[in-house]
Amino acid sequence: MDWALLGTETLRVLAAALLCGLIGLERQFRHKNAGVRTHSLVGMGACLFTIVGMDPRVISVAPSAVDTTRIAAQVVSGIGFLGAGVIFVILFSIHTATTGVIRGNRDAVRGMTTAAGIWLSAAVGMACGAGLALLGAATAVLYLAIVLGVGPLLHTLPPGGRRMLVRLICVDESGTLRQVLTAATEMGFLSSVISTRQRRGSDPPTVEVVIRFTGDPPLRDLVAELSEIQGVQSAVVFEDSHNDEI
Repeated sequence: MDWALLGTETLRVLAAALLCGLIGLERQFRHKNAGVRTHSLVGMGACLFTIVGMDPRVISVAPSAVDTTRIAAQVVSGIGFLGAGVIFVILFSIHTATTGVIRGNRDAVRGMTTAAGIWLSAAVGMACGAGLALLGAATAVLYLAIVLGVGPLLHTLPPGGRRMLVRLICVDESGTLRQVLTAATEMGFLSSVISTRQRRGSDPPTVEVVIRFTGDPPLRDLVAELSEIQGVQSAVVFEDSHNDEI
């Protein structure tokens, strides 16, 4: 057994696990479905498939039957099914503030960034397996720069004049409202709490909060993001009297 080769390949798998773990750490910090473990395992698996496909001992057994490009393509296809599992749809309704009439239901697709992160983790793992660990590291750093830098960058831009009211029903726990306001700020919205009211007879105890949001990002993205926060039971959008339309 070539111990030097084994050590090199082990280091490649370890590098894939660490780099993809960084990607998963950002997702786990945002309380997404796939975190450190999922991304690390995806990276390790992709790295190992790549190493096996390029191993000279495997190629020497059947040189004409081994095609490293086909192995890479199969890895990408398999990751596509895994990424599809973290994408889901949230339904929400839009009401008018004066009449309370439902204007229609819309769908909000969530999990796209997480699915893209899983797909990118596979690419980083394949890069490590091919001996391109520096390229994989640069890709992981660039991913973190994009996902962590876009929110603050959007917040520095001047807000638009679009306003909306969102009525939240959430568990009466400290920290839930703070998470709501933080998530809205990261998406580029300015927010102000209009009213709060305790809801009697609910179990667990809940509170109704009306918040005004001002900004230009899509309405469905905001409501879907708020609906993902633990403790938020419902989020209903109402027209603000300052708006001509939603």
